[in-house]
Amino acid sequence: MSADRWHVWALTGIGAMLLMLTGVGLWRQHVHDTDGFTVLALVQGAFYLAAVALTWRGGLSRRALIAVLALAALMRLVVLLAPPYLSDDINRYVWDGRVEAAGINPYRFVPSDPHLASLRDGTIFPNINRSDYAPTIYPPIAEYIFFLGTRLSESLIAMKATLLAFELVAVLLLLRLLDDWRLPRERILIYAWHPLTLWEFAGSGHVDAAVVTFLVLALWARRRQAAWLTGSALAAAALVKFFPAVLFPALYRRWGWKMPFAAAATVILAYAPFIGAGSQVLGFLPGYLHEEGLQSGSGFFLWNLLRGMAPLEHFGPALYLALVAATLLALAVHSLFTAEGRYLASAMTLSVASMVLFSPHYPWYFAWLVPLICFTPRPSVLYLTLACPLLYFVPGGPDPEGARMPFEWAIYGPFAVLVAFELWRQRAARTGVSLIKGAE
Repeated sequence: MSADRWHVWALTGIGAMLLMLTGVGLWRQHVHDTDGFTVLALVQGAFYLAAVALTWRGGLSRRALIAVLALAALMRLVVLLAPPYLSDDINRYVWDGRVEAAGINPYRFVPSDPHLASLRDGTIFPNINRSDYAPTIYPPIAEYIFFLGTRLSESLIAMKATLLAFELVAVLLLLRLLDDWRLPRERILIYAWHPLTLWEFAGSGHVDAAVVTFLVLALWARRRQAAWLTGSALAAAALVKFFPAVLFPALYRRWGWKMPFAAAATVILAYAPFIGAGSQVLGFLPGYLHEEGLQSGSGFFLWNLLRGMAPLEHFGPALYLALVAATLLALAVHSLFTAEGRYLASAMTLSVASMVLFSPHYPWYFAWLVPLICFTPRPSVLYLTLACPLLYFVPGGPDPEGARMPFEWAIYGPFAVLVAFELWRQRAARTGVSLIKGAE
């Protein structure tokens, strides 16, 4: 059997295992076994890594590539039809879309407010988290997506299908970008077969799928030097979830004015219809930061680690946030002065740094990193996105007992080791090149 045919058969076997494990994962959800599901998701990650290794350098036929995409679609279809289990956030999405359709500003009222009594039902309303004290937390572009998703049907499946339609656009753009960069199209498997995107988008219906779409659109526009579209798409991504805003320095072309102008205009236009909420236009964001222990500093893994190693009990989280700001600023400045063709590497560095420094408490926050891996081969980031489901072993919210720390160690400890190894290899490669040039 030729090596190419062996690769195809091996990939077929791995795909079959991933599909089978997807079915088992749905069963573990059905019997409310979160821990069992989490273990299974990690096992899926191991098979997924084998598939990535087989396809990284390309070599598959067009038919095999179509089969890769078909399996990704089949896994999503199976999970789409199942009720969300890992998160109930999607109920808020449908509720917000319903509120907007009634002509009401979703930032003004909590779901249990008497003003919204006529909109309540027996399916969505009872399952909205924080319904009695939190208005919506989502930025305006997310709100437009919720409105769009509920126009066909105010159901969970319709909302998930809407977000999967966004994801389909992202996959098509990723394929174009891989062609543009003359990279193997087979690397689309890195995104399409990743367990995190499968379970968080098709399963839980998280709006982060739209973040991925707008991010990839921004990368596609940046590749074509379309500054207006780059700025608008990146701003749209940040107005679904705020984290992608850190990529602005990576995608910005020095001394250009079109991209920042387009980004600012997009922000203004997006917020304009909701401005009647006044200071409430940020919704539950301040309350969420407090609830997750971010204002006190207890929600940051690295800050907890530092406090355990040094006498910092007299310092508040302001010290850590200052260190975070200084780090991200240094990376931003470095991005601005990096060679024109290395903006993808800068984008990866900024995005990963922001995730590690802020250490989100939920796996789906890491999903927007996955498309960047298609272009930048970093085992450390692959590990980070595959290990983050460990967070499902710990309930969300405040963590006074420190139960999250062991799992965060399991996520960020090996990640740090892999980063150190990658930096060592890069330095060794540069040293080798310098020696060769010196010998010449």
